Amino acid sequence: MSTIRTAITRLLGIRIPIVLAPMAGASGGALASEVSLAGGFGFLSPVYTGIEKFRNEFDIVRSTLNRPSGPLPIGAGFLGWKLEEGQSPHLALLELALENGVQAIWFSFGEDLGRWIEFVRNYDHKSGKTPRTLIFVQVNSVDEALLAVQTWKADVLVAQGIESGGHGSASAPPVMNLVPQILSALPPSEAPPVLAAGGLSSGAHLAAFLTLGAAGAVAGTRFLLAEESLYSDVQKRAVIAATSGSAVRSYIFDQLRDTTGWPAGVDGRALAMPAVAAVETGADITRIKEEVAEGANRGDIRSVVAWAGTGVGQVDRPQPAKEIVRELHEAAVAHLKASSALVGDA
Repeated sequence: MSTIRTAITRLLGIRIPIVLAPMAGASGGALASEVSLAGGFGFLSPVYTGIEKFRNEFDIVRSTLNRPSGPLPIGAGFLGWKLEEGQSPHLALLELALENGVQAIWFSFGEDLGRWIEFVRNYDHKSGKTPRTLIFVQVNSVDEALLAVQTWKADVLVAQGIESGGHGSASAPPVMNLVPQILSALPPSEAPPVLAAGGLSSGAHLAAFLTLGAAGAVAGTRFLLAEESLYSDVQKRAVIAATSGSAVRSYIFDQLRDTTGWPAGVDGRALAMPAVAAVETGADITRIKEEVAEGANRGDIRSVVAWAGTGVGQVDRPQPAKEIVRELHEAAVAHLKASSALVGDA
């Protein structure tokens, strides 16, 4: 099998430059483990789960990877603003991830991410962990990237474009613009691996990101229909029924779910719902939330919040996670080889 060697494959010791996004409600222990077993790198997400549930996800990881003890070749993603809440229970979740020896921690959306990066560094120092835990920082602009690299010394940058499913900056540029902007702003001697995030659903997208200069890509929406995904059957049916224009951005999705509190300027991209349109045109949100709950109980795909990116129209069938990783890799290799044929001596 042809291989793709980049800064991220070397850093993580993986064979394929695909990273599973830490998607709340979708990326659990089984999905993260299977992506890592397939040659990529999987993240799981503890958001909106208690510590017992998160501990159970690690039990699944250890069972799937056949690693009853020791470090784990997966990562865990955390929201800065959840850690920053008073007496946040998420601090215990972060400590649990570190105690389990995850290879990487992904931070996003916080007012003081540097504090949590320092927390991880101090944990590594006190525990004598080697190699140290890798820090992924998600960014939506060049200024954020410079801060993450020059001040926080991030090991990996995740350049999230406006196309991404789930939460992101409402003012983020398209990922095809953001990645080269960040790479141009960082001196080569300082630049860590940069991952492209947003809109990826095929190997052609991965190949395009690599030719931009990214070290790899983050995939989220592409794995929503994975057999190991935690998405409900109703959410998966909604994804299958979606078209390329179905994923829209709005602050209303979180209001419907009572998951508000995100930093200013952060909204979410999910599959369009009649309820969102109704609230945006003045309908009473209390009544709409009741209708949404009733519809969800009936299994109505128009009544569930299904976070998804702009590539959702190309995601149309359930597959094992390993098969998804393999397809992305093989298609990317094919496109890179075809592209190289375009260049020749005059």
